[in-house]
Amino acid sequence: MKLADFSRRSFLGSASLLAGAGLAIPAWARGQSLTQAANGFGELSGSQIDLSIANHHFATGGRNGHAIAVNGSVPGPLIRLREGQDVVLNVTNHLAEDSSIHWHGLLLPFQFDGVPGISFPGIKPGEAFSYRFPVRQSGTYWWHSHSGLQEQAGHYGPIVIDAAQPDPRYDRDVVVLLSEFTPRHPHEIARLLATGEHYFNRQMQTVGDGSMSLEDRLMWGAMRMNPRDISDVTGAIYTFLVNGHGPADNLEFAFTAGERVRLRIINGSAMTFFNVRIPGVPMTVIAADGQDVDAVEVDEFQIGVAETYDVIVTPPDGSHAFVAEAMDRSGMGVASLTSSPGHRATPPPLRESVTLTMADMGMDDMGSMDHGTGNSGETIDHAAMGHTMPAADEPAVAMDHSMRDTSLLPPNVKVGPGLDMVSAMPMDRMNFPGLGLDTVKHRVLRYTDLKARHANPHRMPTRQMEIHLTGNMERYMWSFDGRKFSAVTEDPIRFAHDERVRVKLVNDTMMAHPIHLHGHFFELVNGAGMMNQPRKHTVVVQPGSSATFDLTADEPGDWAFHCHLLYHMHAGMMQTVTVRPFPEVEA
Repeated sequence: MKLADFSRRSFLGSASLLAGAGLAIPAWARGQSLTQAANGFGELSGSQIDLSIANHHFATGGRNGHAIAVNGSVPGPLIRLREGQDVVLNVTNHLAEDSSIHWHGLLLPFQFDGVPGISFPGIKPGEAFSYRFPVRQSGTYWWHSHSGLQEQAGHYGPIVIDAAQPDPRYDRDVVVLLSEFTPRHPHEIARLLATGEHYFNRQMQTVGDGSMSLEDRLMWGAMRMNPRDISDVTGAIYTFLVNGHGPADNLEFAFTAGERVRLRIINGSAMTFFNVRIPGVPMTVIAADGQDVDAVEVDEFQIGVAETYDVIVTPPDGSHAFVAEAMDRSGMGVASLTSSPGHRATPPPLRESVTLTMADMGMDDMGSMDHGTGNSGETIDHAAMGHTMPAADEPAVAMDHSMRDTSLLPPNVKVGPGLDMVSAMPMDRMNFPGLGLDTVKHRVLRYTDLKARHANPHRMPTRQMEIHLTGNMERYMWSFDGRKFSAVTEDPIRFAHDERVRVKLVNDTMMAHPIHLHGHFFELVNGAGMMNQPRKHTVVVQPGSSATFDLTADEPGDWAFHCHLLYHMHAGMMQTVTVRPFPEVEA
């Protein structure tokens, strides 16, 4: 641990503040002896699985501090299930606060989805809760706390569900869970972000830094925006982890020359988008968010928080660096994929910091503006949504490019202190590979490369909906349609059971948001054709852009819908989706 990160003085100061506020100081903060959590996870399987949540210490590289571990490890254990089985997961909470586990990406009765305040009351200190559900799918998923900011402290782990029928496409199966660790208390991070959203950004552009023209610098200044505002929390305080191991831990994934290795890559981080590559080794993507897609070979892909990608690699004999570089290039997680145990691969250096452009704000291509169609070509009726967009041939000068023109917003979006940005021209950017990857020379995965391997039922949407992702970055306020979750808990997004809805997400902010819907898969409108649109549970909506999906609301109940950047969700970018009525049960 670096004393600069968490000195005795700052510790005592934090403890005094807690005591002064009349809040109970947790046992770990009072100096109680805690067990060191293991780096990495074991594996549990079967029809009954027991999980135990408790405080621990955690250490990697030069950093150590408090963690919330499950069954004594960070990440918690790999839960390995089989499609078609029934499972009971008994979870005991040994913390001094409420806790929970959400099974991310799983189709299950909503009462067992694990979101306090939406689908169940949470697990009280010292109590246990049993999750019971049939396993209806296969693929790569993960689990995590949905209580407060516990996920940041280590409360997460992977899930693999083996298909009912053997999959012959690979010889070796490797789970790769990406995350971050910091000795900073997550509520301290949230407080500092609220006082200054650039608090952890050590890569701000200075006057003589970079190649941006004076004209562009003046434009960014006029917008009061920072072109290096890529990530809220960075490598300044994060150690980026691969399966709970920092770069200094020399983690190895073994293989034998000639083997086809399936890497199940999960982004289980709180706040970090990663760029994943194995220099010199092509990766064939075969699944996204646990769902099979037609094979596509790439050299790199960006994985948003909460997404999963399965790839197959056939590395040549030797050692190869597995690199998960943070999107803002402030650090990386590293492991060695090696056929020679003990031989460490040399990772490449960090690449240059990413600088946003007007294109990243959707501002430089008037001709490609999306004025009413998704990639599938179906027309979206903005008038039906009460949203009037400018005509395609309207002169550019008629629009306010300041990203402050609230007249562009539909009437259902609340304009107030929580909204300080408006996307002037929200283009569909399914073809965008991710910030910083649009200029690399090798192959990079794009959403438009994804095509469902198994055809979906053909159903046209009968209703359309537009939801705006909104925020005030300077005040660190985040919301949907200008309303924080605390203001809309009694006004959920409503779907009729089994109705088919086309949902367009418009990102009015200058940050990428991974938007996750619980309990369902939706189909990305990415040009793959209605029956082969890829099914996902999380979609990244690029800054100043839009993304569209089709949803068949066939899972009745109440479900969370939120940005999976932990501090954005915590600040208010969350909603409840309710699907009614429940189907009648035959007597």
